[in-house]
Amino acid sequence: MNEQSTVPLPAGDVPGPAASSARLDTVTAPSAAPRADRTSYGALWRRVPRELGFLLLTMPIAIVGLSVLSSLFWTGIGTIVIYVGFFIVVATFYTARAFGVLELTRLDWAGRPAIPRPVWEPADKPRTFWRMIFGPWANGHYWLYLLHGMIINPIVSIVSWSITIAWTSVALGGLTGWIWLGFIPTGHRDFFLSRVVVDAVFGIHSTFDPVAGDRILYLIAGVVFAVTLPFVTRGLTLLHHAIARGLLGAWPSEALQREVADLSAQRGAALAAEDHSLRRLERDLHDGPQQRLIRLQMDIAAAERKLSDDPAAAASLLAEARKQAGDTLEELRALSRGFAPPILQDRGLGAAVDSLAARSTIPLTVESSLQPGERFSPEVERNAYYVLAELSANLAKHSGATAGRIVLERTVDIAGDPWLSVWLTDDGHGGATIVPGHGLSGLADRVHGLRGELLVDSPAGGPSVIGARLPLT
Repeated sequence: MNEQSTVPLPAGDVPGPAASSARLDTVTAPSAAPRADRTSYGALWRRVPRELGFLLLTMPIAIVGLSVLSSLFWTGIGTIVIYVGFFIVVATFYTARAFGVLELTRLDWAGRPAIPRPVWEPADKPRTFWRMIFGPWANGHYWLYLLHGMIINPIVSIVSWSITIAWTSVALGGLTGWIWLGFIPTGHRDFFLSRVVVDAVFGIHSTFDPVAGDRILYLIAGVVFAVTLPFVTRGLTLLHHAIARGLLGAWPSEALQREVADLSAQRGAALAAEDHSLRRLERDLHDGPQQRLIRLQMDIAAAERKLSDDPAAAASLLAEARKQAGDTLEELRALSRGFAPPILQDRGLGAAVDSLAARSTIPLTVESSLQPGERFSPEVERNAYYVLAELSANLAKHSGATAGRIVLERTVDIAGDPWLSVWLTDDGHGGATIVPGHGLSGLADRVHGLRGELLVDSPAGGPSVIGARLPLT
């Protein structure tokens, strides 16, 4: 390769496996699957503050959204005949999108599972002014967001906000009634709720103290409403979450389209990586063994001509030819080790990496958290070794380093999926970048083709690190 592609870190400050793993996972770790929703009564109460905050703000935000969207939309419709309204309606679409995103963000904050966001713009098409203007008209998500902001959310929010206010007020008022009821003058009051309830339930004319009866009744109501408050807030929040999932979330077909696009990109990356590898092998064979074999052929031909009249010169040429044959054999072995050395197939990745470090012209140390003799699939081992072999080769060619470190680690992400992390650090001068058509680009294609990730962190002057994460599923 003809560009620097190593990962410099100062020799004394090369991170260990734990630190490097944390650094790598921070940048490239896959999204974690949402945790299972706990439904114990204590867990419900722990969610009440967030759910109350969400519900109490729901109606004010919905009313503001209704006012803004209705004003913009009907103004745009009314003036569309003079073309200005066209742009006002477009502004309405983007405003509805903003209110919808706010609703999704608030649901996330309330502790509900994240709703997949829609795909607003095709990833394979450039973002242009005309696509921004005409795109919302043809994108169904904008219309659904407008429907949510102008009709659905205001109606549902008024109902949920009213229930939340009433339920919370009764709970708080009933539990604290014994404090403040004594300060309310009764005067000539002849209506007491406790007496009405008792008379209606038991069919008698009660004679107990109605003031004390109201205090007891309010306390009982406060306890009942307080005990059931977590279920009410959870149910109302779930209602908003279900509506948002149906109107504001991504469609199942979009997830399938993204998966197909991702698989197509990975297939293209794998093909590009193989093409890069074949071209590199062709170049290395042309520049190395092929030239040596041509030289060997010329030496043998010259020795044949001198064999009869100058045996000493012929013997010297044959000795040189034997040296050329040995050098060619070593070079072919080195090329084969760069792809799949026998030790990798026989003893696994750990032993192959140890052998790779021992052959490096730059001192390399190996840190591994793998179990002795731990094996992975042939594809993972071959590609992990290829990445490290490529990086160690560039370490000697381009980095200006005096020492380096190879780290191997088997990790499990939050979703429970296993990954193999491999990276190389060194004390070189940094500046490695992914340039299309060059070494790191080929590595990125190869790793992406396996649904993995390549991290390049190489600021000018160092320190820096290059790491690859390969899925083991």
